[in-house]
Amino acid sequence: MNIIDRRANPTGKSLANRQRFIERAKGELREAVSEALKHRKISDIGTGEKVSIPSKNISEETFRRASHGGMREIVVPGNKEFVAGDTIERPQSGEGGGRPQAADDGDGEDSFGFVLTRDEFLDILFDDMELPNLVKTDVQGAEAHKLQRAGHSTGGSPSNINMTRTLRNSLARRISLKRPSLSAMKELRAKLLEAEENEDAEAIAALTLELAAAERRARVIGFIDPTDIRYNLFQKVPNPISQAVMFCLMDVSGSMTEHMKDLAKRFFMLLHVFLSRRYTKVEIVFIRHTTVASEVSEDVFFKSRDTGGTIVSTALDEMLTIVRERYPLDIWNVYAAQASDGDNIPGDSGRCNQLLRQHLLPLCQYFAYIEVGDRRNSIGFHSGVTTLWQTYAEVAAQVPHFAMRSVSEASQIFPVFFELFQKNKTAEERVGQ
Repeated sequence: MNIIDRRANPTGKSLANRQRFIERAKGELREAVSEALKHRKISDIGTGEKVSIPSKNISEETFRRASHGGMREIVVPGNKEFVAGDTIERPQSGEGGGRPQAADDGDGEDSFGFVLTRDEFLDILFDDMELPNLVKTDVQGAEAHKLQRAGHSTGGSPSNINMTRTLRNSLARRISLKRPSLSAMKELRAKLLEAEENEDAEAIAALTLELAAAERRARVIGFIDPTDIRYNLFQKVPNPISQAVMFCLMDVSGSMTEHMKDLAKRFFMLLHVFLSRRYTKVEIVFIRHTTVASEVSEDVFFKSRDTGGTIVSTALDEMLTIVRERYPLDIWNVYAAQASDGDNIPGDSGRCNQLLRQHLLPLCQYFAYIEVGDRRNSIGFHSGVTTLWQTYAEVAAQVPHFAMRSVSEASQIFPVFFELFQKNKTAEERVGQ
């Protein structure tokens, strides 16, 4: 039996109760998150999610009076049948109070709404995967330079004077050299004026000498000396360009099932989260293709399904055109992620190889290809290497920032993503199964 303290907690003290609730209701929350994922956009991964779970699944044990005995006193409004001391018969089973039962028409208890934070949403979404340390992954980036504070110096431009440090040095020097302050000199003048009013010749002479010495020391010891001045020092440091564009390429022909599209969507979401941590601004471009390719919205990208064959080079051509027209490389980092089941017409392989090696990869910081779906045929035997996989394997063996993996289950997404962005991968490691 769990005993829950429901007294009001001070601000920030309810985290333990929240974590206990998430752990206890993880099964219901996982189902709710999976359902919410179907309607969520990739760009919304940086926010939390409000999910609903059945109230009956989060009920807690409570203390209550035993129904089979005990003495109790109650006040029943509108009572016309009983007087004090009467015994009330116990209701038959199924009658009286208790938890609300499900209605005949299927309507039951209200759902319980719970708002998950961004981190909680991601933890539950990928709960069955091992979370890698994404901070240690390595993504190439075009470097610019920015000025960064590097302490202080005794020389520099007047516009870079640090007033706080300069005045602090000035105060320390004036205190150490015992330069009279303005308030001390004002006090001496007041005393001299008082002595003159009292016609005290001895006091006038002493105060006159003391005031003259203080004024002379104030002139000699300046308020600001050149040795006090400090300047802000700046140095140039490498700085990655603060914006990136992420291209999502996917085959939407009839051979791509909803399961395959879901695997692709999970991978695209991870890449977007990763890039958002490295760059201030991340734009997403969706390109779908069958025998022709076109830039579409996210809804059309994931929900539309076409029929017909597959020509992968059309998507690569479309991406190349968009990069050249809208994303100049001096201010944009270009990343690409492609998802496919591996189908492609044999005559298109040479064109894909040429587009990647000669045109696209020189423009990209990183290009990741994932092949979704199970390669086994209907009777359980491995169907071999696909046409597109064979083409891309030749490219990955020669280009360091091109990597590829195959994925058949959702639990493989995180490990595959981590492998794709490891540091110092060899050619063999960039071509994984």
